[in-house]
Amino acid sequence: MSNKDYLKYMHLERFNTREVEGIEVGTTYVFPKLDGTNAHTWQGDNGHIKAGSRNRELTLDNDNAGFFNWVVEQENLIRFHSDHPHLHLFGEWLVPHTLKTYRKDAWRKFYVFDVFNITTGSYLHYDDYKKILDAYGIDYLAPLAIVRNGNYDTYLGCCERNVFLIEDGQGVGEGVVIKNYDFVNDFGRVVWAKVITNTFKEEHHKEMGAPEIGGLSTEQRIASEYVTQHLVYKVHAKIAVEHDGWNSKMIPQLLGMVWYDLITEEVWDILKTHKNPTIDFKALQRLVIGEVKRAKPDLF
Repeated sequence: MSNKDYLKYMHLERFNTREVEGIEVGTTYVFPKLDGTNAHTWQGDNGHIKAGSRNRELTLDNDNAGFFNWVVEQENLIRFHSDHPHLHLFGEWLVPHTLKTYRKDAWRKFYVFDVFNITTGSYLHYDDYKKILDAYGIDYLAPLAIVRNGNYDTYLGCCERNVFLIEDGQGVGEGVVIKNYDFVNDFGRVVWAKVITNTFKEEHHKEMGAPEIGGLSTEQRIASEYVTQHLVYKVHAKIAVEHDGWNSKMIPQLLGMVWYDLITEEVWDILKTHKNPTIDFKALQRLVIGEVKRAKPDLF
């Protein structure tokens, strides 16, 4: 793999799904999950620093809420990548999305949450990359807890205690990420799990109304389960950040991006969870649109 290659960060799987079954066995590191925008940096073959978002390489003219313009001014990042051209830094560029309760001094900073070695094709252990990043003064996420043989309640408890970067008295963060550095799933992949705090899920419960249960088609079950309020608000916020504001002309983009995320990131889990169902994708797309409208009725 060449240094110039753009790498997409892994998809975090929901805890208690087939993809991360058994991740809690042994020692897990529990990290805060930030509600910003996914970003990463690396050194290109020409020796210049490069930056990316979740889905693409960035440029000065297309820089993901100011991230690339910020990166090229950071001497410590430039030195780090010059000294370690085989390492990619993945992290969160903290700009306003759904959560607006982070401290004022936390915004517009890059918080590394994983380091990938392109030579070995593997992620570094926290204990290893912490020492390296400290030497360059690079911000990173430290674990909230180290848990041995945990369960859902254990990790949910970590969620409810996650006040990392949150203003005093303003609740908790979005959730947590669970890493087991010895874990490989049944499909041969290294993957991390996530748990979203109940507070985050329930923040707009009254707006969305009560779900209807019983007699649902496969497509209805999929849409209601996977098109969450969390997903819709996150995509909406991402679009608003990219365009420096929101207007009704962006509604088709919102609908398209939610549909894209469902198909590209959740179909494998849908097939496993629902045991290879027959899916009418036209019907599913209509139902997805309906779920988006339920999650953000103020837009429609």
